[in-house]
Amino acid sequence: MVGSRTVEFRKPVLKGECKVLGDKSISHRAIMLGSIAKGRTEVTGFLSGEDCLRTIEIFKQLGVYIKREGEHVWIDSPGMKNWTAPADTLYAGNSGTTARLMLGILASSNVKSVLTGDASLSKRPMKRVTGPLQKMGALIHGDDFLPLTITGSKLTAIDYELPVASAQVKSAILFAGLNAEGMTTVKEIDVTRDHTERMLAQFGANVLRSDKTVSIEGGQTLQGSKVVVPGDISSAAFFMVAAAMLEGSSVDFINVGLNPTRTGIIDVLKAMGAKVVVTDRNGDDGEPFGNVNVTADSLRGIEIGGELIPKLIDEIPIIALLSTQAKGKTVIKDAAELRVKETDRITAVTEELKKMGADIEATEDGMIIHGPTVLKGASLSSYGDHRIGMMAAIAAYVADGPVHIEDPDCIAISYPNFFEHLYQLSAVEE
Repeated sequence: MVGSRTVEFRKPVLKGECKVLGDKSISHRAIMLGSIAKGRTEVTGFLSGEDCLRTIEIFKQLGVYIKREGEHVWIDSPGMKNWTAPADTLYAGNSGTTARLMLGILASSNVKSVLTGDASLSKRPMKRVTGPLQKMGALIHGDDFLPLTITGSKLTAIDYELPVASAQVKSAILFAGLNAEGMTTVKEIDVTRDHTERMLAQFGANVLRSDKTVSIEGGQTLQGSKVVVPGDISSAAFFMVAAAMLEGSSVDFINVGLNPTRTGIIDVLKAMGAKVVVTDRNGDDGEPFGNVNVTADSLRGIEIGGELIPKLIDEIPIIALLSTQAKGKTVIKDAAELRVKETDRITAVTEELKKMGADIEATEDGMIIHGPTVLKGASLSSYGDHRIGMMAAIAAYVADGPVHIEDPDCIAISYPNFFEHLYQLSAVEE
């Protein structure tokens, strides 16, 4: 049975420190590459969210030994060539990252498997991944949606130009290319998050990168490594927006990932007038991270689109909320990808913020928001989408009245401690 939760604040002043959980995208890839590689891999800072746990369970079914204690994970893998065929269906739950990247991994493995997901994931298109994989010779049976049957086979390298900006598609092809014959090259229309490329190199792969092109030579064997997962900037973004919206607030975010393909939220906050200071940068050889201070100031509407969109695609729901508190018009465009996320996020964000009295209009590829608007309390649906659920909870900071959220448990997909951190940060008031 789907539950609900009511959240209400009195427009608090937020001060103090916030240390968000590990990055979801990096946690997925650490488990994947640790399982592909031969030998011992140790991961610290792992995100124990439902999506990442689904990835762990899939590799256990393939015969990889994985032990987890909180944020620490140890992987002992016999190497990809020695995986065992799973006895049961591989279940990705609600995780699009798990499903799409596993298609690339399984396509060049030595096992036959059936990959499926929950009702929501089973409605999300997979052809954008299976199409290029089949060009490489992958044996994938089914239509455009899960479940799909994958028979691991010998693949041939391809040169592929992505029709959409998608790190998931790029990563699936690179994973397949790792065991393909020849040099696999992927060309992007816009630069997307590059966690896969960085981590492949960390595990010993030779990856060639130039501007919007990345190539990998097939036949490489990876070795286990140590991976440190920084804080997830996509999760921190929700609290960053809260700090930017509430007058007098100033919050320090500790050890947040600062990968330049993911820091669009920082660019937007600065452009809209919030004060953002980044300090203590580290990890330049792998995943960069550091501390970020966000201080509230007068906010103004801006235009958000083009090459910036892939750097903040997951943050657009909370940016839409931020825009309701900014003076003037904010235009979000070139974000049609939002319509094929966990839900149609353009429709979901627009409909839920309208319930609160926001002046917001959906467009084919984004939204137009006029502000500032005094939002009122309302009963909001999460649509079973963790990003929409978190947006609704943060909206309670600026709402005139309680916000009632249907199915808040979906937030655990990426941020199981979200409400704990929400109330901790809100307890510090002046």
